[in-house]
Amino acid sequence: ADQGANAVENAGGVIEMHHGSHAEKVVYINLVENKTLEPDEDDQRFIVDGWAAGKFGLDVPKFLIAAAATVEMLGGPKKAKIVIPSISPAQIAEALQGRGWDAEIVTDASMAGQLVDVRPEGILKCVDGRGSDNTRMGGPKMPGGIYAIAHNRGVTSIEGLKQITKEVASKGHLPSVHGDHSSDMLGCGFFKLWVTGRFDDMGYPRPQFDADQGANAVENAGGVIEMHHGSHAEKVVYINLVENKTLEPDEDDQRFIVDGWAAGKFGLDVPKFLIAAAATVEMLGGPKKAKIVI
Repeated sequence: ADQGANAVENAGGVIEMHHGSHAEKVVYINLVENKTLEPDEDDQRFIVDGWAAGKFGLDVPKFLIAAAATVEMLGGPKKAKIVIPSISPAQIAEALQGRGWDAEIVTDASMAGQLVDVRPEGILKCVDGRGSDNTRMGGPKMPGGIYAIAHNRGVTSIEGLKQITKEVASKGHLPSVHGDHSSDMLGCGFFKLWVTGRFDDMGYPRPQFDADQGANAVENAGGVIEMHHGSHAEKVVYINLVENKTLEPDEDDQRFIVDGWAAGKFGLDVPKFLIAAAATVEMLGGPKKAKIVI
């Protein structure tokens, strides 16, 4: 051990000294390239950056088996969480094309300045492209506003919805849901599909509250109620993957806007989130045309 340490140090390496006792509860096997997790001596975990084995041309299966055997022989936890990369833009395009969509990848630079910074005063709102009584734009956009978070997580209770409202606020956004001037709070197509069971065959449980109860809960927990007006005339769906950026609705040139990066911020299952968004557009008779912004 001393010879090894001396050799590493003499060749320009660093010698690290640990303290305390082992109390790791889980092994993280991280496959997200050029990312890692930080140790926390008060909440210990083994961290294995599997992608790094590939970077150094190692036999990756042997590397991972040796890592698992090490944990076992040291009496560590036989519990692992394997962290994988999120879905790629190309995979999103391929999945949409498989559903009969016209999907293309576009860059932020090609958007002629349409992407704007997300602002804390902007509401986290629905992807709906119609006109609105809301003037606090600049927030992330998800199907149904914060209903998208509840839907993805399988949260169906009023209390759970209130907790999500507070969570969104704690992460720097104004939580919202919406209705419209023709159907009141059932004017949100996403919520109407959810509450009437159109997502049942996708494994999503229905909410245990109606549109008015949901809106009241969000408002009472500090959220905003937005009301849309006019008819749907969206021509395209923008799936924006540029973090902390969004697009602004334009009722005279309508488009659905899905901020895919926001799903990751709230720890959602991103592929499920995007599939549900696509299914929503399809069930509402919207355009099967997408631009994936990177």
